[in-house]
Formats: sequence, structure tokens, C-alpha cells
Amino acid sequence: MGVYVQLLVNALQIGAVYVLFSLGLTLIFGVMRIVNFAHGEFFSLAALVIAVSLPWLVAHGSPLALAFGLACVAALAVVLGLGKLLYEFGFKRFQRDMTGSFVLSIGLALLLQGLYIEIFSPASRKLPTLIDGTVRLFGAGITQQRLLLCGVALAVAVGMTWAISATRLGLALRAVAEDHEAAMLQGMPYRRIALAGFLIGTLLAAVAGALLAPVAVISPSIGSDYLVKGFIAVVIGGLGSIPGAIIGSLLIATIESVGGYYFDPSLATIAMFVIVMAVLLVRPTGLMGHAT
Repeated sequence: MGVYVQLLVNALQIGAVYVLFSLGLTLIFGVMRIVNFAHGEFFSLAALVIAVSLPWLVAHGSPLALAFGLACVAALAVVLGLGKLLYEFGFKRFQRDMTGSFVLSIGLALLLQGLYIEIFSPASRKLPTLIDGTVRLFGAGITQQRLLLCGVALAVAVGMTWAISATRLGLALRAVAEDHEAAMLQGMPYRRIALAGFLIGTLLAAVAGALLAPVAVISPSIGSDYLVKGFIAVVIGGLGSIPGAIIGSLLIATIESVGGYYFDPSLATIAMFVIVMAVLLVRPTGLMGHAT
């Protein structure tokens, strides 16, 4: 019993980050109809900024918790600035252009990875533990640090899901995702809404990177692994579907947790791709997606 609870807890820990990452991907696709392969670089940049700024702040006398909070604020600001820059000079010109945005995002991903290596160096970094201690839950153990980070990630995911379904901006994003031409005929400023959707998606990737930074080994390529799994999650759930992104993320996290325990991590990865193929054969639009 304890083993199963532990595997479930592990899946929730991993899934919480995957959910944030995948929500950003699916939101950008839904609003702009682009598949952003540079999305993982927002994740990487947030983690790298924290990895560099946190030790500097601690060395200059800031308490560890305060230093982490300030580093997170700086990371989110830097990533949002980069997102705005890439939108204005890149993605803005390729909205609803799958081929053009694909080529652009691949090029940007390679460019940003090279810049990160030059700026931050290719060395891996590990942050100090923010909170010590372990919590026992039905025989399963989870560190207090991971529990807190998981709780924050789930709270952000729930808040974002509520905002998309209940706020004026969220309704505008949904309307544009459903039919952007009809939304424009109703007087909705499509370009402003598209920018808002892109920046929110970028922010979600940055939050995921910031939350993972204290419990992961950080390198300039860390976002690439999460990009692959994020795409698997949104393809399974359905591109453009927020409930689908959540379901796909939790499914991928469960496969990774259970498969990594009972078999080999490489077999768990293979299982993810097999499930993607099976889902696409049975339902090409994904579990919760719909044809456009």
C-alpha cells in the first residue's frame, strides 16, 4: 500500500510542474494557432536566472527564503521581457501560420540555447535546500520543500483554470481560440488578446521553471526535456484544450512515476510515445480536443 501511495505522490509532484508547462503551451496554441518549440527556453531561463541570482543574494546578506522570493520575481520579469520581445519581433508576424511559426520557434530555441550557454556557461547548478524536513502521508514520504512547491504549482494551475473560465480576459481568450474572426467582428482586439495569451503562456512556463529550480539540477538545456513531455501531454489531451492539458500532464507523470519504478525510465518514455500513437489513431484531435 505504501509503495502505491508513494508512486501517486511522486506522480503528483512531477505532474504539478507538467500541468503548468502544458497549460502555457496549449494556451498559446489555442489563441494564436502556433506550436511554440521555444517554450522550453522560457522554462530554462527562469531556472537559470534563479540559479545565478539566489547565491549572489545570499552572499550579500539576504535570508535564503527572501533571496529565493526576490530571485523568482527577477526571473519572472526577465522571462516576460523576453516573451514580449519574441512576440513583437517574431511570433506576431506568424500568428495562425503553423509552418512559419514552426520554423521560427525551432530557430529561436536553438539560438536561445546557444545564448544561455554563452551567458550562464554549460555547467550544471544545484540550489541549496530551502526547507528541511519530510512529511509522512499514508506511508509515503515527501520533503516539505517539494510539498510546498507542489502546492504552489497546483494552486497556480487551479487559479489559471478558474481565470480562463470566469474572468473577462479568460472569456476573451476562449472566444478568440474558438473563432478569432467572429471575435474580431464582435469588436474584440485580437492582437492585444493574442499578446496577453502569449505572455500568460510564457509566464506559466517561467513559474514552472522557478518552482522546479530548487529541486532539480539546472543546466541551459533543462527546458528541452520538459518541452518533449509537455508536447506529449498536450497532444494526448488535445491541442488547445485546457482540461486536456491537465489530464495529459497527470497521465504522463503517472507513467513516468510507475514505469520508472517497476521498469526502466527509458521504457516509461517509450510507453509515452506508444500512448500518443494509440490516442492519435483512435482520436486524432486528442482526448479532449475538437476539430477546427
